[in-house]
Amino acid sequence: MAHRGTELYILRSVVVRALIVLLAPAFPVLLTGSAAQAAPVGRTVVIGVPGMMWSDVSAARTPALWRLTGRGGAGGLTVRTTRPNTCPTDGWLTISAGQRSRLEPGDCVLPASPEAAGAGAVAPGWAAIKADNAGTSYHARAGLLGDAVHGAGGCTFAVGPGAVYGLADGSGRVDRYAPSTDKVAPGDWAACPLAAVEVDDLFRAYVAAGVNGKGEPNPVPDAGRAAAAAAADRRVAQVLAGLPEGTTVLVAGISDTGLKPHLRVAIADGPGFARGFVSSGATRQRGMVTLTDLTATVLHTLGIEQPEQAVGSVWSSKASSWKIGRKVDALVDEDVAAQAVRGVQGSFYWVLAVVQTVVYGVAWLLLRRRDAPGLRRRVLGTARVAALMAGAAPAASFLAGLVPWWQAPRPTPVLVCAVAGFSGLLAALALAGPWRRSATAPSLVVAGATVLVLAADVLTGSTLQLNSLMGYTALVAGRFYGFGNQAFALFAVAAVLTAAWLSAYPAKKWQAAGVVAAVGVFAVAVDGLPVWGADFGGVLAMVPVFAMLGVLVTGRRVSPVKLGLSGLAGVALVLAISFVNAQSANPTHLGRFWKDLESGDAWGVVVRKFESMIGSLGFWPVTLLLVAALAGLYHVLATPSRWRPALLERSYEASPQLRAALLCALTVGVLGTLVNDSGVIILSVAFILAVPLTLAVGLRALEAEEASAGTAGPAPAERRSAPAG
Repeated sequence: MAHRGTELYILRSVVVRALIVLLAPAFPVLLTGSAAQAAPVGRTVVIGVPGMMWSDVSAARTPALWRLTGRGGAGGLTVRTTRPNTCPTDGWLTISAGQRSRLEPGDCVLPASPEAAGAGAVAPGWAAIKADNAGTSYHARAGLLGDAVHGAGGCTFAVGPGAVYGLADGSGRVDRYAPSTDKVAPGDWAACPLAAVEVDDLFRAYVAAGVNGKGEPNPVPDAGRAAAAAAADRRVAQVLAGLPEGTTVLVAGISDTGLKPHLRVAIADGPGFARGFVSSGATRQRGMVTLTDLTATVLHTLGIEQPEQAVGSVWSSKASSWKIGRKVDALVDEDVAAQAVRGVQGSFYWVLAVVQTVVYGVAWLLLRRRDAPGLRRRVLGTARVAALMAGAAPAASFLAGLVPWWQAPRPTPVLVCAVAGFSGLLAALALAGPWRRSATAPSLVVAGATVLVLAADVLTGSTLQLNSLMGYTALVAGRFYGFGNQAFALFAVAAVLTAAWLSAYPAKKWQAAGVVAAVGVFAVAVDGLPVWGADFGGVLAMVPVFAMLGVLVTGRRVSPVKLGLSGLAGVALVLAISFVNAQSANPTHLGRFWKDLESGDAWGVVVRKFESMIGSLGFWPVTLLLVAALAGLYHVLATPSRWRPALLERSYEASPQLRAALLCALTVGVLGTLVNDSGVIILSVAFILAVPLTLAVGLRALEAEEASAGTAGPAPAERRSAPAG
């Protein structure tokens, strides 16, 4: 058996190397190999200031941090770890592991004092901490940073109990220890290449405030917070004054204070960091970095190779001529935007669904009056406009980011007006041209606009998705670029509808299939390539669906064999993308998955995603009802007309490709639900776009019936193609 295992290992190695040789010429990537570990170069000090925000920083209150901000790179730091609220020890352990970590139980208290060990110290309870974090879904390796420094022949110096948790090696030990900055001797800063300092004045202010009867921390008065920030700054100044020339300084507000998460302070000063804003490959956003990036940055500044278990990216800074005050104001604004969208993001879907239901319900009641043909025409026209605006609302929610609504004294009403305004603008565009009398063209315009808005966003840095209603937020820190799960659902459904409706215009079936293929290739490339959408699950969902759509628009049936083969093609494509990205100098999560495959850890990633998807389904009786509803919906869409509602039947008559469009839109929602950790949210977002645009087609078909009956002028005939299916 051992001999057979060796043969399999050799075979896998040969296959992987053969793939590298074959695929490398086709892709502009950097192939990297292992190198001997070099000794640490230079010196780096990490100053952890739990709870420090950019709103705490000012020239008068925190002069040392103010000057450091002007001299180096600055950014907002997202400190999300395994819980929504990060405690100081969680933050230090995350630095230690280069991966999201925690201290269980989750009581947010000051780090425990270490045990003395000669000139150094040992973190208490380290064995239990290592075992607990290794057993989480992140498989964090506590002590990774300390081990890497020791492996390169360096030593570590910790100042304060929290810093011990950050720099401890696999045994929980740091080489040198001082309980506070006041106890540091002048020569201590030059003794080791890596030092970490805990400056916990802000967090101590929250501990002193105590908790209320609900166990929630009491708020710290503004004057008390200002005093704590000033005290922290004095300790930072004390550290800076003692550092040898050329030391790289990394300041990080490594945790939250209280229950409300915020973006925290991140500053990098020293060789290689320009005066401006810091960023990283993990965020691709100017002025934004993550806590796990800090570990990668420390290793980089010391010239130590980053272990694969450390998932972050190195901080980098781009020079900027901005004055310090303007830079700080911009970073404060980042946090304000994140807080503002956090308060309204969850209710957006409910408001959109309720408004649509009310409008459609009123329209249905009015349409029941057969004795008022003039009223019916007006109601049909108004409901159609409302349906188009509802279909445009998702794209409008991203375009609202072009307006700094979060800066308003009352941001929510401004956001509502911005979304409504952009929705009206897109609906007006859909009804502005000669295509307005068409049944499908206005809905096609809205679907196409949704595709273009989302594609343009990921092609230019994903700025509209960050801190948006249907995008992602820096506070959750699940994603900072590319397609989030909700944006993917919108993009995929909009691309399917666009391809289906466009395929109705060519006269020949092979041309219709070519239109679908062209839109499909564009959509999959935008969604799946790491430089743009970087969406693993999206490729798995869209490849078989566009293949299915291409078959349907030509009038053929979709067999299980064809669907299975197209699914395998999607798997092969995403693995190819993952392999190529894994060879780059800074791989995304796509490339890391290939490395997980090589190391045997990929199954853990799949299980974590699957558990998240299952968790989104919630209560099983409701889930079973959802499955039954989906089966019924497929039956209604695909079966003969006697099972269809009258409005859907009118829509099919007005748009021959609508049946294929709806079947594929529903399928991409179902597949997206199964292969993404957001689960049923994907399917919900698919309905938000597909239902109103389909309704707009049906309402226009009813208007055409009224016209043909003589209550209005004759409507232009729709250009039709062969029925789908």
